[in-house]
Order: sequence, then structure tokens, then C-alpha cells
Amino acid sequence: MPKITFIAHDGEEYTVEAADGSNVMQVATANGVPGIDGDCGGALACATCHVFVGDSWAAKLPQPTEGKELEMLELLDLYAPTSRLSCQIVITDALDGLVLKMPRGQH
Repeated sequence: MPKITFIAHDGEEYTVEAADGSNVMQVATANGVPGIDGDCGGALACATCHVFVGDSWAAKLPQPTEGKELEMLELLDLYAPTSRLSCQIVITDALDGLVLKMPRGQH
């Protein structure tokens, strides 16, 4: 199983195992990772699962170039080029070691 590391805004790290086919938001909430709320359950109706993809991983993930994910991200005060909604990152073995940073808040 791939391992995903979440880094909170204060530097605290949480490393969890993730099942193929799930998404990063599901993995975070199922493992009690603080800072990932996922209020809409992955329906692209909020941005409470916002993460910053580590620089070394940003090029390995498809980037949101249009559609609802990009629309939600652009509404964020903390939007950055490596911003993603974790509900839109599907776990595969290729993501083993993925590092994600979380913003100070999700609201």
C-alpha cells in the first residue's frame, strides 16, 4: 500500500497507508489526519480538503486546468500553483511517498 505524508501548517507530520482507488481526502479523514475536513465528501462543492502538493510531486500529478476543481481552488485565499483538492487525487501505487502540505485552515 502506498504511504502518504501530510504536513500540517505547524510542521507536524502524519504518514498513513492508502488503498489503491481511494482518494487522498478519504484516506486523511479515515485516519483522523487533522486539517483535512472534506465537508462535501468529495462532491467538489467546497474546498475543505485543500492541500499543497510537494514540489517534487507536483509534476507527477495531473494538474487541474479546467472544471470544478480549478473553480473551487481559485476561490481560495491561499491558492498556489501546487494547490489541489485532495478529494481529486486518486491513490495509485505510483503515489507511494507522496508529500502534501496543509494550509493553516480550510475555511
